Amino acid sequence: MLQLRPNCELCDRDLPPQSGDARICSYECTYCVECVETALFNVCPTCGGGFVPRPIRPLKAWRPDRMLGLENHPASEKRIHSTYTRAEIDAHVARIRDISPEDR
Repeated sequence: MLQLRPNCELCDRDLPPQSGDARICSYECTYCVECVETALFNVCPTCGGGFVPRPIRPLKAWRPDRMLGLENHPASEKRIHSTYTRAEIDAHVARIRDISPEDR
């Protein structure tokens, strides 16, 4: 199940579980839509993959026979920050941003 990380790993903007502005790569690296579009250009600084909107987990379990929803599986509270410098990120993005995610 997704961790639902609480922040953008680049600008540290809060991204609560119900935020429609969260984007994730296939490894769950989490960034805000603004950073993905204006700084990362759809290139994950860690894996080089692209981003998709992070799903929104329901607040409660809508099926009584299932223990689902945020009330049973809360979002992570651990803030994550990229281990790369901004210069390293910019160089990585510049190197592969013109290659479509499916061809990287």
